Order: sequence, then structure tokens, then C-alpha cells
Amino acid sequence: MKPTVRFRWAWWLLAYLSLGLGILGVVLPGLPTVPFILLAAWAAMRGSPRLHAWLLAHPNFGPMIRNWQEHGAITRRSKVLAIGTMILCAVIVFVFAPRAWIAWTATGIMAVVGTWLWFRPEPPARHRPTD
Repeated sequence: MKPTVRFRWAWWLLAYLSLGLGILGVVLPGLPTVPFILLAAWAAMRGSPRLHAWLLAHPNFGPMIRNWQEHGAITRRSKVLAIGTMILCAVIVFVFAPRAWIAWTATGIMAVVGTWLWFRPEPPARHRPTD
């Protein structure tokens, strides 16, 4: 028996938990949306073909997932939104963190992630969703 089939319930659970966190990330600053949606698609591919098909057909999530799966790419709009949110979160952390080292550590992590994100390729023109 393949491990994927044996642990299908775990993939299913991870997919739905990630999807829930991704949807929460739409409205909660500081909680990322894109990584959780990509994780949901990856887990659904292994545990819930129906959820995976729904995610790929979704008007907002589908293009993002296909761009990542086919090209490892992220649209410029998504990059700008993500990095802008990280900057806003860094400001909030500096205002409310009880210790300076906490703010600097969190901001450093966001800077590394933002740099990695910015240098990800953008999807080919024919794969870009209309903004």
C-alpha cells in the first residue's frame, strides 16, 4: 500500500486546515494567504482530488496555484501586496513589541522572506491573470 493512500486522511486534514488558515489570512494582517493556499493545493493533490480540482478552478486561487505548480512563479501584484503587508507588520511589531530584539528578529525574517519572494520569477505573459 502506498503511503499516500494510507495517510490520505492526514493529507485531507492538512489541505482543509491550510485552506482555512489561508482564508483567514485574507482578513487578518500578519497571517499569510498565499503559502497556506499553496500548501492546501499540494496536500489536496494527495488527499482530496475534489478539493484540488476546486482550488484549481477557483477564480482567485486557481491562477496563483497553476503559476506556482507550472513555473514556480508569483505575479508582481502578489509580490507587492505581500511585501507591503510585511512592511506594515514590521511597523506594528516595532510599535508593540515588548523587547527590541523581538522586533528586529521578526523584521529580519520578513526581510529574508521578502527578498526571496521578490526574486521569484514572474509567470509568462500568457499565464498572468488580468489584474
